[in-house]
Amino acid sequence: MTDSAESPFRFFSLHVTRTRRISPSLVRVSFAGDDLRHFHSHGYDQSLSLFVPHPGQREPRVPIELGDGWWQGWRDLPDDIRAVMRSYTLRELRHEPDEPVEIDIDFVLHTPAGPASAWAERAAPGDRVLLLGPAVADNRAIRFRAPDDADLVVLWGDATALPAIAAILEALPENRRVRAWIEIHDASDVIHLAAPPDTEINWLVGEDSLAHLRAAQLPPAALPYVWIAGESGSVKSLRRHFVQERGIDRRRVAFVGYWRQGMSEEELRASGE
Repeated sequence: MTDSAESPFRFFSLHVTRTRRISPSLVRVSFAGDDLRHFHSHGYDQSLSLFVPHPGQREPRVPIELGDGWWQGWRDLPDDIRAVMRSYTLRELRHEPDEPVEIDIDFVLHTPAGPASAWAERAAPGDRVLLLGPAVADNRAIRFRAPDDADLVVLWGDATALPAIAAILEALPENRRVRAWIEIHDASDVIHLAAPPDTEINWLVGEDSLAHLRAAQLPPAALPYVWIAGESGSVKSLRRHFVQERGIDRRRVAFVGYWRQGMSEEELRASGE
């Protein structure tokens, strides 16, 4: 991934414009920056790499001047200097006439807080970040690609996938039939989600998702499409459930591990999962 014109991804220098608490565990941060005129995405679950500064630093330290060598250069920086990198989903992109281009990213707040979660909780207008995101609207960091012939869309995600699920539901055509399961830690984090009329959303608070889905009755469908995202171990178990137990064509089951229990994002990326 480089910052060149030929690459589908590039770096964007951004600043916070405002923040909004969506629920006790979810905060929405809006960003703007001149670079965003080059930001393009047609994906519902567009993945982004966000770099935030350590406390006490004004800007995140990423050696983007190294071009394709930025990754190794970033890894070689001291731990207390190197910018914190985390993956997030684009919640919304706004290209309004005569208005600055803006994007929204929703952050899940944790206890104890990780470095990116802690940054988001105290974020204020003017705070600077660096984003590695799409310069090409259709790119490989988009996973949700429901075929036009899908007669049922099934979604599952934990709290980290809630922003992606919200964006997917909001963007789906009105005639889509959707069944969604969202795993959260507390009932206070249930939020309203705009969705097609024939949508059922199941909020799982402290429940075993696999057991719940095994007992769930899906409506009859000849060509279902499934999207699963969240903790890597849960994602793998649920993919096996849909493919092996329900007999859904594996080519119509999209899955992505956003995080893995007991492993940092850097370790997860290094593992290749």
